[in-house]
Amino acid sequence: MIPPHVPHIPVLLDAVLDALRVIDLPAGLFVDGTVGAGGHAHAILSAAPDARLLGLDRDPAALALAHERLAPFGERAALVHTSYEHMQDAVARWQHDDTPQVDGILLDLGVSSMQVENAARGFSFSQDGPLDMRFDPASAGPTAADIVNTWDADELANILYRYGEERHSRRIARAILAARPLNSTRALAEVVAQAMPGPRQKIHPATRTFQALRIAVNDELGAIERALPDAVDLLRPGGRLVVISFHSLEDRIVKQTFKREATNCLCPPRQPVCTCGHVARVRLLTRKPIRPGEAEAARNPRSRSARLRVTERLAAQPQNR
Repeated sequence: MIPPHVPHIPVLLDAVLDALRVIDLPAGLFVDGTVGAGGHAHAILSAAPDARLLGLDRDPAALALAHERLAPFGERAALVHTSYEHMQDAVARWQHDDTPQVDGILLDLGVSSMQVENAARGFSFSQDGPLDMRFDPASAGPTAADIVNTWDADELANILYRYGEERHSRRIARAILAARPLNSTRALAEVVAQAMPGPRQKIHPATRTFQALRIAVNDELGAIERALPDAVDLLRPGGRLVVISFHSLEDRIVKQTFKREATNCLCPPRQPVCTCGHVARVRLLTRKPIRPGEAEAARNPRSRSARLRVTERLAAQPQNR
């Protein structure tokens, strides 16, 4: 169990260990690209007594927790402050090899509960804090305040619709422009709530807006699109890539990328001869995502929307027909 001072419950833990075949790989090499507080990583290293693990995270506060959590494993656990989209370089340095290979990779996407619960990080509309939302507070990228206070109405509406699937995006964008400057999470949440028409819904009216801003600030979807093919590159034959997503935008990218990587020839179906040269590199192990059971969802409400997908690197690459 994770001790009380570690504010994170690893989602779908048993499914992750099974998908990575940790027990069958006691000396395996694993990468946790979103190590967070180290819950999944701790379980992997505990289950595989001679395994080594490289943990990556953009959030220095999360890495500090992971360092404490994984300290008993000594040199078996290595931690690097970087995004999972730079996984190839990090693994190459870890293994001192220009062409490294690993047995398993885990990506637990999205924002963690410990980030949301820290008001100073600006992820939560239920607590007042600065409009930041950066996974790495020291990064040079824009903050949520920069976007809210400088982007025009069309740009704001577009990201609210695209990344938050907010159908009232233009109405909210106009309200934000009228209320500028906005520098706190509570102020933004109130503006969004007042802009929403009709009766209150089950979820807070600012939920989709905050999701959209967070995704835009951290370029989350772009990072996923760039990282997944690189992760497949790093897998040795038989190695597995496990991805946990929490909303449809993330899961759609994972599903489509896995399908593409598992397909021989991407040419149009009616084209008689393949000209793309694409060769399948993986096989899908989850046609439908694995979801948490009722007991886990009751124990950890954050897990309710989790979806786990698994793919395995092919031992031999088939030729196009």
